[in-house]
Amino acid sequence: MHDRRAQHPFRLAIAAVAMVLLALPGLVTVAHAAPVRTAHVEAELIAEKSSVRAGETFDVGVRLKMKPKWHTYWINPGDTGLPTKIVWRLPEGFQAGDTQWPHPRRLLVDDLVNFGYEDEVLLISSLTPPASLAAGKPVTLQAHVSWLVCEVECVPEQADLTLTLPSSSTAPVADSRRAALFSAARSLSPGVSADWNFSAEATPGGYRLIATPVGTGIAQPSGELYFFSQDASVVDNKADQPVTHEGERVVATLRRAADASEAAPRLRGMWVAAGGWQAGRTAAAIDIPVVAPELVAPAAAPSSLLTTLLLALVGGLILNLMPCVFPVLGLKILGFVDQAGENRRHVVLHGLMFTAGVLLSFWILAALLALLRAGGEQLGWGFQLQSPLFVYMLAALLLVFALNLSGVWEFGVSATTVGGSLHTRSGLAGTFFTGFLSTVVATPCSAPFLAPALGAAVSLPIAQSFVVFTVIGVGLSLPYLLLSVFPSAVRLLPRPGRWMETFKQVMAFPLYATVVYLVWVLAGQISDEHLLSAAWGLILVAMGVWVYGRWTAPGTRRGAARLAVMALVLLVGGGLWLGWPVQRSSGQGGPPPVVWEKWSPERVAQLQAENRIIYVDFTARWCATCQTNKQIVFHSDRVLQAFAQKNVATLRADWTNSDPQITAELAKFQRSAIPFNLIYKPGSGRPVELPTLLTPELVLREIE
Repeated sequence: MHDRRAQHPFRLAIAAVAMVLLALPGLVTVAHAAPVRTAHVEAELIAEKSSVRAGETFDVGVRLKMKPKWHTYWINPGDTGLPTKIVWRLPEGFQAGDTQWPHPRRLLVDDLVNFGYEDEVLLISSLTPPASLAAGKPVTLQAHVSWLVCEVECVPEQADLTLTLPSSSTAPVADSRRAALFSAARSLSPGVSADWNFSAEATPGGYRLIATPVGTGIAQPSGELYFFSQDASVVDNKADQPVTHEGERVVATLRRAADASEAAPRLRGMWVAAGGWQAGRTAAAIDIPVVAPELVAPAAAPSSLLTTLLLALVGGLILNLMPCVFPVLGLKILGFVDQAGENRRHVVLHGLMFTAGVLLSFWILAALLALLRAGGEQLGWGFQLQSPLFVYMLAALLLVFALNLSGVWEFGVSATTVGGSLHTRSGLAGTFFTGFLSTVVATPCSAPFLAPALGAAVSLPIAQSFVVFTVIGVGLSLPYLLLSVFPSAVRLLPRPGRWMETFKQVMAFPLYATVVYLVWVLAGQISDEHLLSAAWGLILVAMGVWVYGRWTAPGTRRGAARLAVMALVLLVGGGLWLGWPVQRSSGQGGPPPVVWEKWSPERVAQLQAENRIIYVDFTARWCATCQTNKQIVFHSDRVLQAFAQKNVATLRADWTNSDPQITAELAKFQRSAIPFNLIYKPGSGRPVELPTLLTPELVLREIE
């Protein structure tokens, strides 16, 4: 008995050691990297679960802990500031979801209102590993994070964060040390409320944001309510947001931003109730269309589906008078004039083909909306215009058609065909494509006139939504259909004559105006450098069709016509490649893009005190060589990688408008013209002056 009791503690010790040894492989592969500490922020990449399993989505978070009284910014920083940016560098096959932003605080700085975070914030992203991920291998996650941190002064900072997790074939378990942090962050993040429906109405000076309970007995939101707009220049950040109760409805009055000339088409962001909308959730996600004031009553409570369909029909008819669609209307009328006295069957066929093209395009858009809604997206009419690529390609297409109307080139099978080709099969194809294009170009103009119908269409069941879109298409194509079915109406139109060519050329100018509008839209979606490339690309497209029109004119040799086709392909292809609106160096797995700060002598001195390499670009929009330098140097992955690795600070001195401080700085270096680029190296008093024309090799040689 004595011997057994003596051995018992010994056996327990052996068992404990064995358990530790068995756990060592897991301890070796789990490597939570130490936090990165900058002058004002402690940054860390953390995971909610302790391992990764193939194909199973898991959450990671960028945790920023600020010094007391310092703050970072939300996705919309408010009146000043910059949002935190995360660029993921993930193993092959991994996918990263959007950043989940907790609701911010209002930060008052003098007469400015900013939106951001004090003390600490956790920005969560959902990552999905590939289904082929092998168990037992460590997975290393990397993120390049940049932020602006402010108290009275503001300091841009950045960090490269790393986290290594084991991969396992068993279900991952929550990391007890991190679970509370993720739970707290989710409670502050917006969610879709099951108890409330949200809507928005435009007013002369702003918006009415309305919450309507789904059923009876729904508890009212408690505490202060405040709407944080995700988009800048929509809501006046400094204005109060008084809340009233209209029966069971909760209504907030929002003032429109001073620099907004008209109401936004949608309100996006989060509506925060200090006491909560429902248990555990203080912020409600908002992404809703704004209904025009004159259409509020029918949009808010349509008496029936018939009312919505009537509005859809009227809205489709009105589209024919919009600048985007009117050129097509004019040309189709010319087509009917030219067909006067022709075979009625041909005329009716063209009317039906045009209608078929319109309806097909509406059905495609309705199907895309239905698919995206089924995937959880909240989208509205014209969502395709949120794609820079779509906007650019549409601008190029309309430019080509406008040049055709101006007589620069002729092509028998096109959306603007009139005259003889209407009698052929290719003419029918051209008519069909004209109808298809009409819907595409109508979307920029349609929202103010179709608000009630479109608002209902994106929220109705799929079958009813398709009916609404069909009626809108019928309304758009109805004038052409009536002219084709009733020949007597065609006889009321003027007879063919020289005026037709003049009218056709006049109709080119609304198309040119639409191209300008689309370029303006593109300017809000891509960087200045990419916008300049897009503009040059459109010029090459125009040159391509001009060469084609010039060398294929009647009487030219067959060889010249072949060269014209080759030139058309090369120039148009080159233009589309040059203007392709893709951030070529900012994708997942690539080097992070350069983030420019505003230049000032004080900022240079501050960065020199931190012993950082400083790159200063003296530039202006009107300086063509400056733009060329940026295209050559800062689209190079090698340059971007070197700048990121060496933590190079990039400052931009923008001389587009007269600036005495920049002029004086140039004079210090005996310069009176730009481009002019400087590199300050740690420990060196005078900066290196770079040549006027730059290459990646020149910049890399000085950096490295």
